[in-house]
Amino acid sequence: MTGRVKKTNPRLTSLITTLKDASRTGEVKIWRDIANRLEASTSAHAEVNISKINRYAAEGETIIVPGKVLGSGILNQSVRVAALNFSESAVSKIAGAQGTCMSIEELLADNPKGSRVRILR
Repeated sequence: MTGRVKKTNPRLTSLITTLKDASRTGEVKIWRDIANRLEASTSAHAEVNISKINRYAAEGETIIVPGKVLGSGILNQSVRVAALNFSESAVSKIAGAQGTCMSIEELLADNPKGSRVRILR
């Protein structure tokens, strides 16, 4: 049997629909990109460690992870991180560096144009 597997997580399906709508109405390509990444199989979702965020993000930058942020590593700067999920240790390390953890939905509401957002995967 071939075909697409339907997502069963209601939060994820709602988020994908919301991102696609935001992309269409605001003509913002970043939200379509994130929606397409989240539509992929769960095993293809990004898992990004704190050390990778520390390596690629600048002070005060906004990062979006279309998947889960994990707590391995050290964070030396204050960044805003939006992701589908966070591990407990990642939340404590981001907060310890005076950063902010938020859901992708919160980032979309806060920054509907998606300007100055870096995707990490």
